[in-house]
Amino acid sequence: MYGLITRHAGELDWAGFDRSFYEVKDASGAEREPVETAVNALSCFGDNAAARDDPSLVPIDDEGTPATAEQPYFDWSYVCPSRDAYREGLLALIDRCTEVSPDVRLDDVGFPRDNYCHCEACTERFAESEFDDWGAWRTASITAFLEDAAERVPGELFLAVHPDPYPGHLESRTGIDLDALGSVVDEVVVPLYDTAYGTTYWLEILASGFLDRVQSRVGIELYAVNVDVDALIRASEVVAAYGDAVYFGYDAANARAALRRMRAEGSDGATHGGPDQG
Repeated sequence: MYGLITRHAGELDWAGFDRSFYEVKDASGAEREPVETAVNALSCFGDNAAARDDPSLVPIDDEGTPATAEQPYFDWSYVCPSRDAYREGLLALIDRCTEVSPDVRLDDVGFPRDNYCHCEACTERFAESEFDDWGAWRTASITAFLEDAAERVPGELFLAVHPDPYPGHLESRTGIDLDALGSVVDEVVVPLYDTAYGTTYWLEILASGFLDRVQSRVGIELYAVNVDVDALIRASEVVAAYGDAVYFGYDAANARAALRRMRAEGSDGATHGGPDQG
């Protein structure tokens, strides 16, 4: 299965893709109306706009460093997962999505990085919880959010995760426990983004690692923007051996060109010409 993730509704009608994800909310905070013809996708706790409008929502580490795009290791700003009103807003957006299409994809779920968050809300929640271990509390908090989300999704729930399959790493970084989500999430989507795909051995290592770890289906997502078509094809062929689906990110034209060539090369050499070509 080959699919696409896009922010452009017009590309959802393009032929050749078996599944399309449409970004209803992206990490900039921009929102779009859900559509019927795709799996609606939303960035959960990555939200530049919310962080900019209310800096008190931004997670902080134990030294008070905020998880914002201004930091060298964040591509966008985050909202703390312990903020009830924001979480309820995400669940309400999921409800809006399922009113028009049964399946939903969630991106940017969890805490932004190891050692986050030490804000007042997290400190109070941990103190009031049944947990003695801070890491276990973080994981339980994110699992509870995903369980709440899954209850609202009548179709399939897709979850995009940070591309690190090593046991314990996702829990430490984000609070996502893959072992606890086998009955909650229908497919784990792993973005393996590069701007060139000059080498592919690392794609195989990471994709096979997730195949060993995940109880549900695994989808591998490749970056397609300005990537050489031959390189994109090579990357697709590598990860297709390990994933249940291959998705292309944010360049439908390049993705479609790669798919057309792959399918043409796989058609056993058959030619299809006009009447004058015999």
